[in-house]
Formats: sequence, structure tokens, C-alpha cells
Amino acid sequence: MRVLHFFKTYWPDTFGGVERTINAIARSTVEHGIESDVLSLSKTPEESTVERDGHMAHKATLDFEFASTGFSRDVFSRFRELGSKADIIHYHFPWPMMDIVHLAIPPGKPTVVTYHSDIVKQKYLLKLYKPLMHRFLGSVDAIVATSPNYLATSEVLQRYRQKTTVIPLGLDEADYPRAGEQDKARWRARFPKPFFLFVGVLRYYKGAHILLEAAKQTNLDIVIIGRGPMEAQLKAYASEHNLTNVFFLGALSDTDKTALLELSIGLVFPSHLRSEAFGLSLVEAAMSGKPMVSCEIGTGTSFVNLDGKTGLVVPPNDPTALAAAMTRLGHDREMSDVFGAAARLRYEEHFTAERMGSAYAGLYRECCPGR
Repeated sequence: MRVLHFFKTYWPDTFGGVERTINAIARSTVEHGIESDVLSLSKTPEESTVERDGHMAHKATLDFEFASTGFSRDVFSRFRELGSKADIIHYHFPWPMMDIVHLAIPPGKPTVVTYHSDIVKQKYLLKLYKPLMHRFLGSVDAIVATSPNYLATSEVLQRYRQKTTVIPLGLDEADYPRAGEQDKARWRARFPKPFFLFVGVLRYYKGAHILLEAAKQTNLDIVIIGRGPMEAQLKAYASEHNLTNVFFLGALSDTDKTALLELSIGLVFPSHLRSEAFGLSLVEAAMSGKPMVSCEIGTGTSFVNLDGKTGLVVPPNDPTALAAAMTRLGHDREMSDVFGAAARLRYEEHFTAERMGSAYAGLYRECCPGR
């Protein structure tokens, strides 16, 4: 069976949460006899087809972007060409250009959509987009929500509940190199005090500004890994308020990230808006056996992190509650250890790439029984 994944961006141009998920699905379904291609847009598609982890990444030329949406004329012919060779088309929502291509060139094949997120930020444009969105979602054969929490709280998904199933995102532990003693010793020397770790792109919905407010109310160190559009603003705020317990490290290698996660008390995940649909950083923490502090925003974050079992869940946009949860875990190491062990068990039971790949392989076969 051959599957064509279709999304606006992919490796080597970008490798964020959706791209990492596409990669994990493609890799984890190989053992089920499934071959994958990925079609995306690129500003510099000099090599229109490159190999990535046993599957092919194809590029169409990106003409321009508007409201975080890439547009392309070239993508129509590329989609027609690659779609003709596929048994199933697997879309990754949201991306309005994808809807246009699907409706303009009906693939005549079974179609699956992984619904990664509602459209949250572009509220006014959403009103214009809704008719196209519902034509697209109404025409596909199956929709996948990434958590039961998101399915229950998304008004859009409720409209298509009968053809929506839940397949949680999963990560392959083999993709994360274990840190050596030398790496850990280097970071331990730099951060000798107990600290919480934040990992993520510094975007508006990640809640890093709330984390800085919480930093004023705890004596625990907070180490921040990641870059993004809010980086300069956050650093300026930390400097202005003399937050000597906050450390910005920028982008780091997976080895360094693994070392810091292992040395930390746990992961703090202050995302406060529904744009944070799942939170792969939470899965990384669970995989490492670390407790988590996150916010209740009605999405998959509270499916990964169970309040009082794998960590603590606090109200969103509440620096005092966030600081209190970090302080509680930081001062009760026995509780932290219990939560961390439960988080590791939850990863093994729900969030491995193997489990995700097996679930998608089963869905593909349901949609395409002849294969």
C-alpha cells in the first residue's frame, strides 16, 4: 500500500511538531507494508525529491504566503502526479491551500485527514474560510483527532464525529540519543540548582510570558530551550525585571535537550491557548520519566499529562498557580518521582510511535480494504 502525505511544510525546510508527526507515521507504518511519500511546498525546491528515513519528500514551488498559508501553482500538477500513484491520500489539517487542491483535483482515492488543530488565531479569515473548510472535511473518508479531549472540545470535529477516530501522537525513543556522563556533567556544572525545563518555539500561545511572571514567585531556576518570534521580547522582560533564575539557551541539539531533561525536576508547559493542540514536548518528558506542569486548555495537553497522576494541571494564564505547582513539585521530590514513573508508564501505554503506526495502518486498511 502506498500513502501520500500532504502538508504545507516538511523536512528539510522545517521540522516542527506536524512535520515530526508525519515523519513518525511514515517510519512506523513501514513494518505494516506501507510505503509513504510526502508532498509539501518550498521556497527553494532545487531538489524536488529527496529521501528521508526510508520515504520520499517531494517539493512544489512556494509562490507566496498569506496569514501563515503557503500558496503554489506548481502544487496542482505535483499532487496530480503523486496522487495517481498512491492508494490513500493522507492530509494534515489545517492548510487552506490543501483544501483547494483536493476539491480542484479530486484524487479518486480513499482520503484521511489528521486534524492537528482548530484555527484559533485567524478568527476573521476563518469566517471566509469556513465554507471551503466544511466542503473539504465533509468530502474526506476519515478524520483523525489526536486526543479524546480535542475531539470533545472542538466544535468543528463535533460536526464530523461519526467519521472521526482518535489516534494519539507518538514518538520513537530511538530518535532521542541518550546523553553521556560528560554531557550531563557539563550541564550540571552550569545549573547546579534544581530547575524546571521549558522546551518549545517561543510563539504567542506557548505561554512563556506567563512563565516569566511565575518566575518572580518561585526561587527555582527555569531553563528555556527554543527560539521564536517572541524571543527578544521575553529576554527584554527578563532583563527588565532582573529574573536571575531564568536562562535562555536558544536552540540545542537533541543530545543536550535529553541531558537537560534528565537533570531537571520536570517539564513546565505553560501553553494557554487552544493553538496548543497536543504538546509533543510533554510526550518527550513522559518518555524520559519526568513529571509535568501544564495548563487546562481543553486539548491533548491534559490527555498526556493527567492531573495528580503524571504531574499537575493548573488554570491557564495564571502565573501564581503555575509558580505554586512548580514549587510543590520542586520541594516534594518523592511526589515528583512517583509522577515521573507514572508518566513513563503512560508513554509506553499510549504514546509510542509503534502504537501510532499500528493504529494508522489499521485505519488505512479500513479505508482501502482491497489493499
